[in-house]
Amino acid sequence: MGLPELESMAPAIGVSVPVLRFLLCFIATIPVSFLHRFVPSATGRHLYAAVTGAVLSYLSFGFSSNLHFFGPMLLGYASMVLCRRYCGIITYIAAFGYLIGCHVYYMSGDAWKEGGIDATGALMVITLKIISSVINYQDGLLKEEDLRESQKKNRLLELPSLLEYVGFCLCCGSHFAGPVYEMKDYLEWTERKGIWKPSEKGKPSPFGSTLRALFQAAICMGLYLYLVPHFPLSWFTDPVYHEWGFFKRLGYQYMAGFTARWKYYFIWSISEAAIIISGLGFSGWTNSSPPKPRWDRAKNVDVLGVELAMSSVQLPLVWNIQVSTWLRHYVYERLVQKGRKPGFFQLLATQTVSAVWHGLYPGYIIFFVQSALMIAGSRVIYRWQQATKGTMFEKILVAMNFAYTLLILNYSAVGFMVLSLHETLTAYGSVYYIGTIIPILLILLSKVIKPPRPATSKARKAE
Repeated sequence: MGLPELESMAPAIGVSVPVLRFLLCFIATIPVSFLHRFVPSATGRHLYAAVTGAVLSYLSFGFSSNLHFFGPMLLGYASMVLCRRYCGIITYIAAFGYLIGCHVYYMSGDAWKEGGIDATGALMVITLKIISSVINYQDGLLKEEDLRESQKKNRLLELPSLLEYVGFCLCCGSHFAGPVYEMKDYLEWTERKGIWKPSEKGKPSPFGSTLRALFQAAICMGLYLYLVPHFPLSWFTDPVYHEWGFFKRLGYQYMAGFTARWKYYFIWSISEAAIIISGLGFSGWTNSSPPKPRWDRAKNVDVLGVELAMSSVQLPLVWNIQVSTWLRHYVYERLVQKGRKPGFFQLLATQTVSAVWHGLYPGYIIFFVQSALMIAGSRVIYRWQQATKGTMFEKILVAMNFAYTLLILNYSAVGFMVLSLHETLTAYGSVYYIGTIIPILLILLSKVIKPPRPATSKARKAE
């Protein structure tokens, strides 16, 4: 389809030409991933994954996108070849440094708000893939008894070939929006080893789960297109918004956050469909009789899990699931000293890395600091729930934690959506910073009024 056709089609569906080009290439990852199943050899599949990923990048973002991708990719591979003992920290600094430079140069957040798009979003996914593969190769030097379970599962004992490495990073366009997955899983899938090895259970069919993901994507996009004209982000600085009462402003913040999430649900549903139909999304068989295939390796969001979360602590488990898993394995757990328990520092450091990964906009930084406070406050309520188990107060605290999560999540999300410091503080100030004050008060209150231990814990201690 030539440029004139795109220029006439884009206004008809309410997007810019660059965004339409990206969407077409993004949706094309589904048939491209499906055809991967029919490539005859492991080497051929690696080559197909690398070439199709590079071609889709070129068609979507232009020639310069692949230059941006191959720079940190080759630097990461060189560090594995030349300095295995320190390749993890070298690549961590270099890859994140390059990503930050691109964030600063392109200021993609402003472009996205104005209907533009560039390769920075795809580079974000590739950066996580590069770092995880390099760190797992460095972990291959460590003794098994010194490793956590995730390290044992994902470590690489041998250096992947350059073709395997590039195929992993660009695989069939999966770098457009994720999900992030492990090099070891990619290699086993491509070589038909591990759970992908033919067995007496037969070959799992991906079509039912693919159709489910596509159906979910259609619903999410329909809801987003219906809601977004009613809840524009520009209203946060509109004088009319500030004339509303407190609860109406708070309700608008909830609806703005609720509306924006459906866009992400759509994107992740499409990427999930592509990974499932390729076969990489397969994660094993259920224990039922007869056994059924599971396809949750590509799952990046649990829509109902987010919207009906009973605690803020649950949100990283149901929102941007694979990136949350990456942050847990490659930031959070690695900041915890052996024999020590993680605390607020590890949580805040992880959220800060996530903020920098998204971009250097004040709204991102504020959102992820807010997220750390939100989770810490929710943990306080949960400890009180545990201490009052079996009483009427437990039910009250469960309802309180649900309402707290709903309020603080959508309040905090405004920063993520509007990005600028002025708009973020204006929106927060319009509801008297309630979503910042409540978590801080809960954290301080937990220091003064420490919840008693649950009765079960006391009984066990007495034993």
